[in-house]
Amino acid sequence: MNITVVGSGYVGLVCGAGFSEMGNQVICVDSDKNKIEILNDGKLPIYEPGLEEVIKNNLSKGSLSFTTDLKVALFRCDLCFIAVGTPQAEDGRADLSHVLEVAKEIGRLTEKNLYVINKSTVPIGTSELVRQTIHAELKLREKDLKVDVISNPEFLREGAALNDFLKPDRVVIGSSNEDAIAVMKELYAHFTIKSNNLLIMDNNSAEMTKYASNAFLATKISFMNEIANICEIVHADVNKVRIGIGSDSRIGYSYIYPGCGYGGSCFPKDVQALIHTANENGYTPRLLESVELVNQNQKLVLAEKVIKRFGAKLNHICLGIWGLAFKPGTDDMREAPSIEIINKLTSLGAKLKVYDPKSIEIAKKYYFKNNYNIEYYNSKYDAIKSVDALLLITEWKEFSCPDFDEMIKLMKQHIIFDGRNQYNKIQIEKIGFKYYQIG
Repeated sequence: MNITVVGSGYVGLVCGAGFSEMGNQVICVDSDKNKIEILNDGKLPIYEPGLEEVIKNNLSKGSLSFTTDLKVALFRCDLCFIAVGTPQAEDGRADLSHVLEVAKEIGRLTEKNLYVINKSTVPIGTSELVRQTIHAELKLREKDLKVDVISNPEFLREGAALNDFLKPDRVVIGSSNEDAIAVMKELYAHFTIKSNNLLIMDNNSAEMTKYASNAFLATKISFMNEIANICEIVHADVNKVRIGIGSDSRIGYSYIYPGCGYGGSCFPKDVQALIHTANENGYTPRLLESVELVNQNQKLVLAEKVIKRFGAKLNHICLGIWGLAFKPGTDDMREAPSIEIINKLTSLGAKLKVYDPKSIEIAKKYYFKNNYNIEYYNSKYDAIKSVDALLLITEWKEFSCPDFDEMIKLMKQHIIFDGRNQYNKIQIEKIGFKYYQIG
């Protein structure tokens, strides 16, 4: 099929790469000329494992291209995916301005019947709003074209997005148009060939499915962090408790690891957007409000442990930081716990030595641009030389089995604050470390 993907951010790039990898002809559109030039050179503005290789391969084959010209892309396509950002507005709602601007442009520019598929994460009812926006523009042009809007939410995990796209757990299609459903079934036939995981529902239910999925996963994370905090008070071992509850097949082990809280571009934004949607419709979502509150508090638990150990005046303290990204496998720092932790500690005077495999440049440029208490390093061991303590914030694989004997030699004081419960407390303390974990 001939596919246009509007928006060459995280979701758009993965979709464009994935569809072209499966033999479709794909044009990705973005208004950022600099980004398009970078992409046409086979380079990526983001880090996602395996994505650059797939994009380069399909660029070379001619099955994938990037442009700023939406009119040309629409002329050539059968399906147009909207994959632009829906950032959080000040009041918590999802900002639909980018989605609706694309809808307007489609209405202004298309010259043919078209299926428009919304990949962006949007509030319930957005498909109808997009349809109305497109048809309002068509009416102004006196164009009698059939443009139908389909909801097709993404369920991509950063760090595993390409695999999630090519081998999806499920594909959700929101539409009441039988012809549109048939086209989408054809498009995804090779993605779902091994399992019956293509789910057809109405547009509103498809949009709600996306929000409900992320809200439930966020709930599991906040629940486990709440349990961890209670475990610490009552002197229970949260790591054993996790195994105890995870062995129940009704619960499972996914998303029940205690830590510094969730971050990223999805969970924080989507939980707050769902809260806003509920409030707008006269319902108070008390559970979701608690999930959000627990998460905000959890982001400072590690910093509070440092303060409890060293005091509220940290001018004399130097700390090593391992991990900045909100999770391993990505350079994304949006809503990352590291931001809250670092800002809190440096506000109290602490000097920090920081290392992350992928997020250093982003941290320097966007998040800690004017924070002069931070030094950045290209090695995890360089970042702990002469430090009073180490804070492990992101559980990158290279932090799983470090050389603890080397760490003993390098560190001024042998103290570890583990925000992801990566290590065995008994073994670590036998080596000679004072060890603090979550819970």
